[in-house]
Amino acid sequence: MVKTITVALIGNPNTGKSSVFNNLTGLKQKVGNYPGVTVEKKTGSFRADRTTNVQLIDLPGTYGLNTQSLDQSIVFDLLLNKKNKDFPDVVVVVADIENLKRNLLLFSQIKDLEIPSILVINMADQLKSKGIEIDVGKLEEKFDTKVILLSARKNFGFEQLKSEIKDYRNLSDKPAFDINEIDPEYFSNLQKTFPAESVYKLWLLITQDINYTKLDRKRINDTGKFKTQTESHLKKLQQRETIKRYQEINNLLKEAYVKDLKKATGLRSSIDKILLHGFWGYLVFFSILLLIFQVIFDWSNIPMDFIDNTFVSLSQSVKLNLPDGVFTSLLAEGVIPGLAGIIIFVPQIALLFFFISILEETGYMSRVVFLMDRTLKKFGLGGKSLIPLVSGVACAIPAVMATRNIENWKDRLITILVIPFMTCSARLPVYLILISLVIPNDKFIGINYQSLTLMGLYILGFLMAIISSFILKNIIKRDSKSYLVLEMPEYKFPLIKNIFLTVFSKTNSFIVEAGKIIFAISILLWIMASTGPGNNFKNADQIVKDKYENIEISDEELDINIESFKLEHSYIGLVGKSIEPVISPLGYDWKIGIALVTSFAAREVFVGTLSTIYSVGSENQETIKNTMAQEKDSYGNKIFDLPTGLSLMIFYAFAMQCMSTLAIVKKETNSWKWPMAQLFFMTTLAYFASLFVYQFLS
Repeated sequence: MVKTITVALIGNPNTGKSSVFNNLTGLKQKVGNYPGVTVEKKTGSFRADRTTNVQLIDLPGTYGLNTQSLDQSIVFDLLLNKKNKDFPDVVVVVADIENLKRNLLLFSQIKDLEIPSILVINMADQLKSKGIEIDVGKLEEKFDTKVILLSARKNFGFEQLKSEIKDYRNLSDKPAFDINEIDPEYFSNLQKTFPAESVYKLWLLITQDINYTKLDRKRINDTGKFKTQTESHLKKLQQRETIKRYQEINNLLKEAYVKDLKKATGLRSSIDKILLHGFWGYLVFFSILLLIFQVIFDWSNIPMDFIDNTFVSLSQSVKLNLPDGVFTSLLAEGVIPGLAGIIIFVPQIALLFFFISILEETGYMSRVVFLMDRTLKKFGLGGKSLIPLVSGVACAIPAVMATRNIENWKDRLITILVIPFMTCSARLPVYLILISLVIPNDKFIGINYQSLTLMGLYILGFLMAIISSFILKNIIKRDSKSYLVLEMPEYKFPLIKNIFLTVFSKTNSFIVEAGKIIFAISILLWIMASTGPGNNFKNADQIVKDKYENIEISDEELDINIESFKLEHSYIGLVGKSIEPVISPLGYDWKIGIALVTSFAAREVFVGTLSTIYSVGSENQETIKNTMAQEKDSYGNKIFDLPTGLSLMIFYAFAMQCMSTLAIVKKETNSWKWPMAQLFFMTTLAYFASLFVYQFLS
């Protein structure tokens, strides 16, 4: 029999909690949502021994149990609600060696919930270099628990942690702090009124705002022994509690924690003077971005060409080796080209996540957030808006969810509305194929024009986000100001394992989620492109042959004209033709129009759609890039020239084109008003900006 232990992993931000989670679970991870809310839930599993399986829940980072945001309320809800199916058997609190005082505040609160708890002090390999000494025995005696010195970087302490988790029933669940000391009469009466309940849990339920979640609780009514207190009095008691906890922690650390700065070594302050400088900091940041985009183009060419040619060969092989028929045509002209339009960009997307992961792992991303805070506050974005904006570079959906750590509703609303302007990974396939088609692969002082264009698109999206927030700042008035509270983590070498897991998880999610949409749309497109109403489609062969009856033309050219005629008069052709008058001023033909419509499901569908459309009926399969490069209009002019290419890039830089983002904005704002206004504004802006670019360059 294999028993399962549920473990909650919790800690302050930047304590290395994710590194501990990754080390324990490896690839056995999955991402979902907490019940009833859209906050991301990360779970994993590992074996403590042959008969013990551990279910590990990675909770959002929090500084304490006084809830001010949805992330914190998720922690609160899970730890106080025993009806929750994920209620933990044991809690592992991750602390770090340099901020132990603040970390112990959170640990003491969790210990008082009377749940078996283990204190893990991470980054123990840096004790000597920081000049720190920790008396583990005194910490264990004070908190009546197990304290483990651990290093995710050097990979020690994990076997002891697994052993303690396995034997969690031997851990004490006694509180670490006597809450009665802050007001003996109040808490004594509270305990007498509810003798079967933990007095600290009652205290938290009385004082915390749990409007974020559906936590079952009853109002505590006045009795002969217990009288409810005013909100101001409860606030004073909360302050006394925090002060009392810190007093006890300070007294403990005087004996158990020694930091001798004379023994410490490090260059953090010197490096920060450059990276956080008002001029040099921005120069370093934009130089790093340019280097990343340069590498993305230079390193990805070989694997991309290999993937492109492999799918072309696969499509040709299917046509040659399978019997003619509907199924063969569907595979060769629908499914395979559609999937190729996504998988070809995996190398570049993996590289992007690789570099973002390095920036986060080294501690540099927190410096970027701090640096940009100075500028963005002038444009109406709150300090805590920066992290969701940075997250929007990967995907707008989790970025919108990340706004739940913003307490001020109006700051949060403005952030939600401007996040979609940030250049997400779904735009990357569109940008990459268009840049490779219309921007020369030449260099200026060693810098590729294509990488400069890509960086320019990222900057353009960022500028539009802050311009929009400035406009919204003057439309949506704030009741109060918000401030950025951000801890600067230590600089450290990135863990290869963490980077690998991040790249694997993000890339796999991109392939699976985009792949499902592409697969469905590719089949639908193939059906709509292979069928059509009326005699024009049914009699296409005869109509085209009659047209060229007196004209000398090869059989191959005749077949191409027949397939082109069929496509134009198919169902999908009629859809494209119906919107062509609206989009033709932007430089787009009816085929591009089809891609614009289908890519509303997800931006990356744009390339897969064109790949499918161009493959229908084609005997001579070409790579998607070559096919698009050779596409011409009725006058023999290239469809994808510089004006059209730049017009499309601008359209996708500004347009919403993501129904999933609209859905999540509706859920987060609890109204269709804001996502509809967002869709109208972004689509209108995209249309007229693209119109201007095309007309100006033509």
